[in-house]
Amino acid sequence: MAVNRREFIKIAGLSAALGLGGKAAFDLVLPGQVDAAQMSRPPQALQGSHWAMVVDLKKFKSEADAMALQEICHQAHNVPTIPGKQEIKWIWPTKFEHAFTHLENRQIPPDILETPVLVLCNHCENPPCVRVCPTKATFKRESDGIVIMDMHRCIGCRFCMAACPYGARSFNFADPRNYFKDGKLPNPDYPTRTKGVVEKCNFCAERLAVGKLPACVEAAKDGQLIFGDLNDPRSEVRKTLRTNYSIRRKPDLGTQPSVYYLV
Repeated sequence: MAVNRREFIKIAGLSAALGLGGKAAFDLVLPGQVDAAQMSRPPQALQGSHWAMVVDLKKFKSEADAMALQEICHQAHNVPTIPGKQEIKWIWPTKFEHAFTHLENRQIPPDILETPVLVLCNHCENPPCVRVCPTKATFKRESDGIVIMDMHRCIGCRFCMAACPYGARSFNFADPRNYFKDGKLPNPDYPTRTKGVVEKCNFCAERLAVGKLPACVEAAKDGQLIFGDLNDPRSEVRKTLRTNYSIRRKPDLGTQPSVYYLV
């Protein structure tokens, strides 16, 4: 769904006048993504009360497989490649020992250690990033558990980055729109960001609102990624977790991640 920046600014002004928080303003702009208590979801939207993802590490043959899914995600959300030290990323592969520091063990088989681990925002049930945001630019959507960013309300304090134990957020030190060739966006229907704001994976909330799976899941033709409603016992996510051993990143922190890994 395309978002006109002028309309966004009008809504932001209205929300300030009415004393609305970041979440309320976001709901006015993107009515297809609001809480059920405030507005019913459109009939074509995928229905779920707790979206979750399963990453099957056994189905990744190489780091190139994970990089291909990262590219799909970044194109869908206009995430640029910026030369130099700055790196903006929504989803990316890392080493097993970096993803699962709590499982560090000299006896872990080499094939496990060499498996690329695709990491992203965990859309935690108890997200510390939400608690520390002073402007409510990041909030957990009550209807489906997705941790959303209202990047037009972000003031760039980076408290959320400090609070996130998974390093899942990126800060725009430069205007990312300057790094697309000839100013052409890979996906003109998705809003671009500005310098000085934080961004991250949103579980493709804009795609769920029109009945589509997340871009990375749709592109994972070999079943590397499974997405569904964790509260639905009939969902593929629940069936997979019920029949396979899974792990989560840093479970001892009590954040309750919504991303699970099969090893």
